[in-house]
Amino acid sequence: MPELASPSSPAPEAPWRAGLRAGRANLVPGLVLWLVGLGLVVAYYRHAPTHAALERLTGLRDRLGLLFPILGTMICGGLLPILYLRRDPAVRPDYPLKHCAFLLLFWAYKGVEIELWYRLLARVVGPGTDGRTVAIKVVLDQAVYCPLWAVPVTVFSFAFTHAGLRLAPLVADFRAGGWYRRQILPTLVANAAIWVPVVCLVYSLPLSLQTLLFDLVLCFYILLVAHITRRKA
Repeated sequence: MPELASPSSPAPEAPWRAGLRAGRANLVPGLVLWLVGLGLVVAYYRHAPTHAALERLTGLRDRLGLLFPILGTMICGGLLPILYLRRDPAVRPDYPLKHCAFLLLFWAYKGVEIELWYRLLARVVGPGTDGRTVAIKVVLDQAVYCPLWAVPVTVFSFAFTHAGLRLAPLVADFRAGGWYRRQILPTLVANAAIWVPVVCLVYSLPLSLQTLLFDLVLCFYILLVAHITRRKA
């Protein structure tokens, strides 16, 4: 995920330092996201009506299969931010329909990817929600999946969109050297403050609800990104 804020500096800055500064800027929005996720987790285990409602959603998820995470992640990560941004005539030209279509397809793909990742962890580590199982999943998520695949793919997709769906600027940036250090490392550092607590909450729920919580937090997260992008524009 792209960081919520990345303060600019007139002089070159170490990527990890830029990530830390952006992470500090993310702290308050991150706290909001944690509270949203924590509220859902506590309500699931402590509030009978919420538990019953989420169990009904589980039944719908079972009937829809992979279509459920596809639709959920596409709506939360793509459709809602797009609608939010395009409602402002001043920002709308920056998000033409072909760019919006690409983002919708990207988040639909991410829904499948994330669902399969959660299923893989449940099979390899176990489906439990005890502290040890959650801790192992969080380490694998944040130390393996995110730095090696999830964040590079997401950063690339956002850069591809901002480049007008053209590969040439991205290829030139990659050939300049140090692409991972310049583009991925700051994002990893900046978003650790938000997503480490979030995935702890995600893995504390049963497998059938993990993608749902991810999508809920993702919706708030991307809307925050969209709001900041809109204000800057």
